[in-house]
Amino acid sequence: MNTFGKLFTITSFGESHGAAVGGVIDGMPAGIEVDMDFIQSELARRRPGQSKITTSRNEADQVEILSGVFEGKTTGCPIGFMVRNTNQHSQDYENMRCLFRPSHADFTYHEKYGVRDHRGGGRSSARITISRCVAGAFAKLALKQLGIDIQAYTSQVGNIALDLDYKKYNLSLTETNTVRCPDPEKAKEMEELIMQIKGEGDTIGGTITCVIKGCPVGLGEPEFGKLHQSLGSAMLSINAVKGFEYGMGFNGLRLKGSEQNDLFVAGEPGATAERFGALKTNNSGGIQGGISNGEDIYFRVAFKPVATQLREQPTIDLEGNPTVLKAKGRHDPCVLPRAVPIVEAMAAITILDHYLISKTTKL
Repeated sequence: MNTFGKLFTITSFGESHGAAVGGVIDGMPAGIEVDMDFIQSELARRRPGQSKITTSRNEADQVEILSGVFEGKTTGCPIGFMVRNTNQHSQDYENMRCLFRPSHADFTYHEKYGVRDHRGGGRSSARITISRCVAGAFAKLALKQLGIDIQAYTSQVGNIALDLDYKKYNLSLTETNTVRCPDPEKAKEMEELIMQIKGEGDTIGGTITCVIKGCPVGLGEPEFGKLHQSLGSAMLSINAVKGFEYGMGFNGLRLKGSEQNDLFVAGEPGATAERFGALKTNNSGGIQGGISNGEDIYFRVAFKPVATQLREQPTIDLEGNPTVLKAKGRHDPCVLPRAVPIVEAMAAITILDHYLISKTTKL
């Protein structure tokens, strides 16, 4: 499948070293003012070559809107867009034509389709996430009118981790450093670790935390369309993601039910206070029974280390014979800084999709 969503959808196309990457957004509400500077800035947060801890591939990632926008507003028609590839170094991948890179999609694509684009991973490349960021930017413009805000940040690199409680940090500091971490001291440590790992020709993983504020009560379906199910599916569709947890997640296993339950406190201010009072805690992560309860939604996404190593690795060729891979090219030593806007984009797409779905479930 190359389409994500039910009512608000994104269908993407393109390969890492092809002519362009792009997509079609369908279901975008009409009349939304389109801030092209904002959309371009979201791509700039994802683009390669933005700092010394990211790949040196130098792409402007300039988006071209082909349809669905007229006189600065969405028309309700499909929004076609394209970002041209201009800085491919396809020759760097020539030695990978006849072998499988360890922990990449080379082997599985080859076995499934019988053919694969070996240049930068082709369709399996993280460059394809450009389409998600464009769709996410449009979704954010719509969600802004609803008072819904989405903020993600790097919360762990290797063994350097922030506290699990996002409320302890000033999330406005996230974009003040190259790691996109709201703790300046931890950010410095993370950057130093990434640079050390890069110097070794190796890679490192970690986690991204995402917080959604202002989400109304009632998003999500009760059985096979649970909100956390959709968010999990969205996050696990991102390249290099290996895990998803929301609310207390696995840390809640250490608690008894009496310690983890979110109790109602009538009369105190909070997201649900207008009708029923506030919740004393938010261990549920803003979702109960698969449906949003009006509190902050927060979750964490685990990213594995980048599979490409700038050091020799044993592998096999297309005939199954043992060989050695010495990778060339330009690669991220850690995907987390550039993955932050991708996580936000997929969260925005999911929330807007569920918001539109919620409008069809009752009169």
